[in-house]
Amino acid sequence: MAEPLLDVRDLHTSFPIRSGLLRRTTGEVQAVAGVSIALHEGETLGLVGESGCGKSTLARTLVGLNRASAGSVTFGGRDVLRLAGAERRAFRRDVQMVFQDPFASLNPRMTVGELVTEAWEVHPGLVARGDREAELHRLLRQVGLDPAAATRYPHQFSGGQRQRISIARALAVRPRLLICDEAVSALDVSIQGQILNLLTQLQRDLGIAYLFISHDLAVIRHISDRVAVMYLGRIVETGTRAEVFDRPRHPYTQALLSAAPVVRPWEHEGRVVLPLEGDLPSPADPPTGCRFRTRCPRAEERCSVEEPTLVVRGDHPSACHFAVDPGPKVLAEARVGRLR
Repeated sequence: MAEPLLDVRDLHTSFPIRSGLLRRTTGEVQAVAGVSIALHEGETLGLVGESGCGKSTLARTLVGLNRASAGSVTFGGRDVLRLAGAERRAFRRDVQMVFQDPFASLNPRMTVGELVTEAWEVHPGLVARGDREAELHRLLRQVGLDPAAATRYPHQFSGGQRQRISIARALAVRPRLLICDEAVSALDVSIQGQILNLLTQLQRDLGIAYLFISHDLAVIRHISDRVAVMYLGRIVETGTRAEVFDRPRHPYTQALLSAAPVVRPWEHEGRVVLPLEGDLPSPADPPTGCRFRTRCPRAEERCSVEEPTLVVRGDHPSACHFAVDPGPKVLAEARVGRLR
């Protein structure tokens, strides 16, 4: 198999907790705690998990907006965490982000044309000055906007149109990887579908890779080739879309899927139903052993002293000592609480 475009190994990102008059460091928030993922050219990796699990922090660390505490990030064979100068600038051109709130990420004082072409001033070798207007119009048409929009301001557009502007701005530097951080969560369902279809078409045309972050399981299932499930700073399960959604092995993944509503429940009689109780523990003081054990219906004493590793159990990796195939047995035990 070809070398991955993005290879993340044991990545950690922590933030200090300061208190007292002298603002001394008294602890740390472990937002990302040993994440390892890989992403290939032209592939979409969906990253899913509850709010507060560290998805956005991971994305911001990958692009350099947050500083990694430990681990390695390799992109196209280059060690990202050690890049500087021209190499760092080239990496920033290759990796772009589309944020959750397009209105907050677009400068309201700049026209659409200025927003999209600004990157060509930072990277002057991309588009010749005489070709910029034609290239701007091509980009706007590519994302489904009228070229006449170039003279208007962000507040004159709807949320979906503003997200198209954000995508056009990201594509202006011809990236190899696009990180979409909850890029459709603030949009109406019908507009979500349009943006997802646009991203799919762009991937076919340009061969671009996506790291798509969302808490919406339906969105992740629609767009992803592979899926990684994140809980409290760690990846607890990963696999192809079919493996994770049809044969989830980690109890957290099973709980997420069982919490999602279905249109025809009578067609899902064998569906896994695992209770997910309580709140997400604080990343400043995570549980010992398995981080999910305080909410897990299958937790045992071993889970409090031995941290599970992400290894292949069955047909894909999961981080659980008692990972099992979903089925009637799991359904019955979950309902009566025997596995507590």
